[in-house]
Amino acid sequence: MDSSHDTDFERTGGPIGEAPRCHLCGSFIGMRVWLPPRRGALMLYREGFGDFVDAGGDDYLVSARFVEAFRAEGLTGLSDFDPVEIVRVRTRRRSAPKLPPPYFHTVPIFGGAAVDEARSRVRRHKPIDCDWCRETNVPSIHGFTLEQWRGEDVFFARGMPGNPIVSERFVRFVERHQLTNMKLLPTEEYTWDPMGLGPPRPEL
Repeated sequence: MDSSHDTDFERTGGPIGEAPRCHLCGSFIGMRVWLPPRRGALMLYREGFGDFVDAGGDDYLVSARFVEAFRAEGLTGLSDFDPVEIVRVRTRRRSAPKLPPPYFHTVPIFGGAAVDEARSRVRRHKPIDCDWCRETNVPSIHGFTLEQWRGEDVFFARGMPGNPIVSERFVRFVERHQLTNMKLLPTEEYTWDPMGLGPPRPEL
């Protein structure tokens, strides 16, 4: 993440629709859908506006230059880019810009790959009972790998809640265009353990 472009977003408008469900078992596979007209406020903590901003749920905002570069290079895995109205900018820095660039709403696809259970360190409250969505309660993650990847550049993996996953091509794309407000980690190094449970014990 580029610390000079730390940016947050707060929704102030736009209706909320139903959450998507697995077509096989009916389990929820995402957050409730944020519908247009989408509006909100940006919180700017440093000198510039970020190119990739978490908008809550499964939703993200991306800058106009992100959209242009993403399309030009033929990357995949993000939904259509729809305009978002920025109603105000909040900042405590006098030197920070007050006029934001155009921002667009997007959502990573679900199902671009699945967690490889045998090669991952993911703690689950119950066994997986749907091989498509692989939806279970996940209290801790201590690194994971994927299987059944179809080649998308940005996606939510089946059996892996939380942050979207990106391809190596996307990482090079971010570096090449110096896109900001993202923290990218190898999947094998990703750790999420809010209750301090530790990694799952290996099966005997």
